[in-house]
Amino acid sequence: MNTDSLIAKIKQRPDYDQVGMILCHNGVVRGSSRDGRKVTGLRVAVDRERLEQVLSQQRSRPGIVDIQVEIAADRDLSIGDDVMLLVVAGDIREHVIETLSDTLDAIKTTVTAKTEFFV
Repeated sequence: MNTDSLIAKIKQRPDYDQVGMILCHNGVVRGSSRDGRKVTGLRVAVDRERLEQVLSQQRSRPGIVDIQVEIAADRDLSIGDDVMLLVVAGDIREHVIETLSDTLDAIKTTVTAKTEFFV
């Protein structure tokens, strides 16, 4: 997983001159669950069809030039490993920040399912 390669894809777009901001999210495996229990790692499942629907919908928002995502799916991840890279490029920060937040929430709630491994 590499943020630089996702940004490079965006920079190759013919409409890249419309970009005024690129915002990145790098989700990593943390050492505890939301309820505070210690974990040793996790595994993420991805609904690829739903992911494409979410990305298509979010890419059509005003001011958004592109969205790139990479998810470490279907493999055991350890604490500190990258889980998801999400890169949003658009015209102004209000559009980009809101779109990154909404895209991340949609992916987490409707696209991915995680299994945590507890100590």
